[in-house]
This record gives sequence, structure tokens and C-alpha cells, in this order.
Amino acid sequence: EADRIPHSWQNFMESALDFIVDIARNQLGESFYREWIPFIGTLFLFIFGCNWAGAVIPWKLIELPEGEFAAPTNDINTTVALALLTSFSYFYAGLSKKGLGYFKRYVNPIPLLLPINILEDFTKPLSLSFRLFGNVLADELTVTVLTSLVPLVIPLPIMLLGIFAGSVQALIFSTLAAAYIAEALE
Repeated sequence: EADRIPHSWQNFMESALDFIVDIARNQLGESFYREWIPFIGTLFLFIFGCNWAGAVIPWKLIELPEGEFAAPTNDINTTVALALLTSFSYFYAGLSKKGLGYFKRYVNPIPLLLPINILEDFTKPLSLSFRLFGNVLADELTVTVLTSLVPLVIPLPIMLLGIFAGSVQALIFSTLAAAYIAEALE
């Protein structure tokens, strides 16, 4: 139940929602942002939570007989799945607004640009997934190496930097996803 005057958890959640709404509104504009808030918000909160889970606890130090503990975004499969969801979303946005006329953008302004425009649709999910994966992997490897060499005190600043970088990566991914959707809606 929401209080008229928010306290602690409700205040935090309202601030998070306002932040996500601002991302969607700034990228998609006033006329389209409302229907995309759940998608952009889910992306942001999922990536944010995964990155923080990997940055706060050095999971790689826990040894398992098979596999390893790590942030979910430290797995290329997770980041590729998120990037493909984003790709499907911007195709859906374009097709739902323009129908099959959406594909005219591939030959505008001149048909010579067709291969480049097709290549662009393959590079968007690649860049989204590799950017997120690479940054999370680099942070976790740095913390793991420093923790195994010099336990406890030295890795703390790097862990704080990892928390900040994970937050920025969640912001970048969700902002780019919203920008790609906005581009499809133009």
C-alpha cells in the first residue's frame, strides 16, 4: 500500500521509477515513452541488479566442482540475450508503427546504402552485448586478482569502482535500447 507521504522503501522505489521514466521520456519523446517504460525499466533494473551482485561479492573466489559463481552479466549468453531482446523490440516498434513500410529505411536515402543499413542492424546487438560483457568481466577479473594477491583492504576501492561502473553500464544499455527504439519509431 502506497503512503501519501513516502517513507524509506517507497521513496526509493518512486525515485527509481522517476529515473527510469526520465530515461524513456528523454529518448523516446512524449508521445511514445509510456508504452516502453516496462521494457526499459526491466532492462535497467535487471542489469543494475546483476552488476551489483557481481561487484559487491567477489563470487569467483568461491570454487565449485563445475562452473563458477559470477554476475549473470558476466556471461556472454546473458548479454547477447538482452541485446537480442532489444533488437526484437526495436523491430517490433518499427513494424507496429509503420507496418512493412518500416523496411523502406534500408534503401533511404539511396538504395546503395542497403548493405550498410543491414550491417548496422547486426552490429547494434553485438556492440550492446560485448560492451556490457567486457566491462563486467574486466571488473570481476580485476577484483578477483587483487583479492587473491592482497586480501581485504586493497580490493575495496576497486570494488567501489565496480559498483559505479556497473551502474553506469545499466544506464548506458537501457539508454541505448531506448534510443534504438526511438530510431525505429521515427
